[in-house]
Amino acid sequence: MDRNPHITGILQEWGSGNQEALDDLMPLVYDELHRQASRYLRGERANHTLQTTALINETYLKLVDQRNVNWESRTHFFAIASKLMRRILVDHAREKKRAKRGGDAVTVSFDETTVVIDKGRTIDLIILDEALNRLMKKDERQVRVVECRYFGGLTLEETASALKLSRTTVANDWMMAKAWLHRELTR
Repeated sequence: MDRNPHITGILQEWGSGNQEALDDLMPLVYDELHRQASRYLRGERANHTLQTTALINETYLKLVDQRNVNWESRTHFFAIASKLMRRILVDHAREKKRAKRGGDAVTVSFDETTVVIDKGRTIDLIILDEALNRLMKKDERQVRVVECRYFGGLTLEETASALKLSRTTVANDWMMAKAWLHRELTR
């Protein structure tokens, strides 16, 4: 169930081609986007080159470019936003690693390509992305659940709504995906 039907209406107007609806939408979703972005970047050093506001702005620009999306709900919007944030973070990490290997870029530390996960453990975003791409070949639905839960910060219920699955299916997929990723990332 959508927590804010007003947002759903605005999303549907935007999806129908009303670009002004986007101006109405952003103030309503900005705090949640900020929370998601902050969660991704939490634990990084203070001078990390990709700040929360920059991540939100890049996500916003990619959202504005979305065409022919039938926005179903607030949850659907945040599921897509989380997928875009994942892509932005991974692209940023790849660029930093590429720059570190040479060229005229400033040298950066390894921790700029990592995110902090539960219990203070860090994971290299590029390695996580590669593992998710391998998992995609086995079970695309589990990857969508990970994107919603880990990258989007959505609850089990919100993820179930966004993906049109039962809460039980989402919980099972989440458990299986975490176990599979743990095995892949600790090899």
